Amino acid sequence: MKMDKLCQSCGLPLEKDPLKGGTHVDGSQNPKYCSYCYQNGEFTFKGTVKEFQAFVMQKMREQGHSWLKAWLLTRSIPYYERWKKN
Repeated sequence: MKMDKLCQSCGLPLEKDPLKGGTHVDGSQNPKYCSYCYQNGEFTFKGTVKEFQAFVMQKMREQGHSWLKAWLLTRSIPYYERWKKN
């Protein structure tokens, strides 16, 4: 899947986001981030990338995903635009 079709914070395919993207302060849609990660012009999670990986992994486990699948899918989080170090 192309990177521009994934949330650049958590990696969720944007087509699976019920709101089809996060929102800017003015309410307009932000096509880079999902509605779980970005609302009203700011990120909903205020921690480090390691803490965010653990948070996403826990949420995936709560949704019934296996530990291995959750672990594998969260390994790419540091490479998304939000978390990359320039």
